[in-house]
Amino acid sequence: MNAAAPLAAIGLRKSYGEREVVCGVDFALQPGECFGLLGPNGAGKTTTLRLCLGLTDPDGGSITVLGKPVPQQAREARMRIGVVPQFDNLDPDFTIRENLLIFGRYFDIPDTTLRARIPDLLEFAGLSSRADARIQTLSGGMKRRLTLARALINDPELIFLDEPTTGLDPQARHVIWERLRNLLKQGKTLLLTTHFMEEAERLCSRVAIMDHGKIIAEGEPRSLIAQHIEPQVIEVYGEGVYGEGAPDWADRFGRKHAERCEATGETIFCYTHDPAPLITDLDACGDLRYLHRRASLEDVFLKLTGRELRD
Repeated sequence: MNAAAPLAAIGLRKSYGEREVVCGVDFALQPGECFGLLGPNGAGKTTTLRLCLGLTDPDGGSITVLGKPVPQQAREARMRIGVVPQFDNLDPDFTIRENLLIFGRYFDIPDTTLRARIPDLLEFAGLSSRADARIQTLSGGMKRRLTLARALINDPELIFLDEPTTGLDPQARHVIWERLRNLLKQGKTLLLTTHFMEEAERLCSRVAIMDHGKIIAEGEPRSLIAQHIEPQVIEVYGEGVYGEGAPDWADRFGRKHAERCEATGETIFCYTHDPAPLITDLDACGDLRYLHRRASLEDVFLKLTGRELRD
């Protein structure tokens, strides 16, 4: 592991009763990168984050955050960390400006310094005109931008982002992405968990995929795609002529001409290097619909973790 890594975990383990939820995890962040920690529900992501923040004690392994051993010096490390939790926990009794001011006091930052920082944070969040608005009057996107701005009140070197765009509409999600890219340009280091694979592919220079408490793949998104997935994907759904559905078409033609076919409900995913024969046959099938696209990080995620529903 790089000794200068803003965050490094070696052999990290955590059990609850007889169930080991983090099983010997190793990873390290490089300064100024966005590192994605991905995985289905129950993979161990949240426990890993809590371990790295010193909120839960590990059963084994070591964690170093900004040069501090965790959990031994977790409080000192957290003074230089920003955290965007999965669910907004803004104080509804205060205005936007007051939320930033009060939160900053937890870091023992003088009020004069806080009041000087708040205008820039409001501008960053696009909330300058709403500084005196109550939290109840804000949209979901506004609350999320405020939560992100609040995480920056202590000018952190490392920022934990736990599913920062969950529940947002596409417009708000793109605004958050823009703000996160700005933070990377400022040299901040980001640790991102998300269920949106497009988000990880857009923002992360590297990702690690967790499942059942272990990291099962790690690397640059495009490298993982090239390593694990055929380059072209055709999604087939609906009914064609003579009532032929996508599964029937796959049995008749798709599985013979694609390197790999997977079924999810009534949709067939065909993975191939040469999509031409598949498209030609689909075009002759009348109403049978299809989408032709390049392989994505989501295809890698589903191949490695499976398509079954996780609770």
